Amino acid sequence: MKTLKLTIGAIALSLFALPALLSAAEMEDTITVSSTAFDHHGMVPLAYSAYGDNTVPQISWSNLPEGTEQLALVMDDPIAPTPQPFVHWVAYNIPADASELPEGLSKDAEVSGIPALEGMINGVNGARMTGYFGPRPPADGKLHAYHFRIYALDAALDLPAGLNKTDLLEAIDGHILATGMLMGHYEQK
Repeated sequence: MKTLKLTIGAIALSLFALPALLSAAEMEDTITVSSTAFDHHGMVPLAYSAYGDNTVPQISWSNLPEGTEQLALVMDDPIAPTPQPFVHWVAYNIPADASELPEGLSKDAEVSGIPALEGMINGVNGARMTGYFGPRPPADGKLHAYHFRIYALDAALDLPAGLNKTDLLEAIDGHILATGMLMGHYEQK
């Protein structure tokens, strides 16, 4: 009988906690993400592409939920001709009190020299390099979409250097309070 009560209690607790266990893909975006380089659904300028200067665009966010302890970012292209979206940027251990990633940010694994970003790590992108890798779609006649997704986390996870998108998403699973996305477009003609 004791086992049955425990099982029923566990089921009831699981059902009560179910909304908190939604994956990031199922969450409604509540964080506002923007850039001085381009508008949401706008075209990413050549300078921020790998065909241009490959400069990191400025990315900012607002409307973080209460309890945010740390942030993470993933930029990918779901239209890329690969089985999974091509990953252009992975960044994590971003302090919750930071309000932006500045234009021209270092692509080094460990970001330094910017006190507001102390501890931030640039992870491994789809080109197997650290940091930002700008849009570089093939001349395939398609308008590619670049999703800059911010994740608000409920804990300062202090993750190690060297994580890719899959590693990061596994590490932050269960810690995501909210997300937000800025989408830019680029087409190589």
